[in-house]
Amino acid sequence: MISRVFDFMKKSKSSIQLNNTSFLDLLPSSSSTKPKALNDVGSDTKRNIATLLYDNLNARNLRPFLDIKNMKPGDKLFDHINRAILTSKVAVTVFSPNYCDSYFCLHELALIMESKKRIIPIFFDINPSQLDVMIEKVTCSDNEIQRFRWALQEAKDTVGLTFDSCKGNLSEVVTIASDVIVERLVELEANDEDV
Repeated sequence: MISRVFDFMKKSKSSIQLNNTSFLDLLPSSSSTKPKALNDVGSDTKRNIATLLYDNLNARNLRPFLDIKNMKPGDKLFDHINRAILTSKVAVTVFSPNYCDSYFCLHELALIMESKKRIIPIFFDINPSQLDVMIEKVTCSDNEIQRFRWALQEAKDTVGLTFDSCKGNLSEVVTIASDVIVERLVELEANDEDV
């Protein structure tokens, strides 16, 4: 199971629409601006929520990076994803029933939490209380397992969005998540300008 990363960079000079409110560009016009990234997860979500979120953010004049759409054969997975996380301002992690089985997902979550990124968790067919490291000690060290558990606890302690695929409307949660992402990016840009 491979995680998905969204890399936000300025797509055009047009404003972003959010709930009928016009916002200025999220990034300065400087070409040296670092990308903003979001982290999403897993093969059980890549064909639905990750792609829909990617498309929705793209339609809002953001240029998301999604590994299955933007990475090329031969690209180093960890290098690209780690770089995107470390240069990001916002991360979105989609927790699913298979999330905690993936070393990749847990590594990315730990990196997001260690680098103190703003995180927007989406609990997709799972309750936060169900999150626990499911990787065997054979796969990773005790220190890594402790690191992953700490990161999961941090995520559990963060207000997120929940989605039950048996009851919910996927399009609605994607729209809400996109709205929240843009709101957080605008807040962070405003905070950066105040500093």
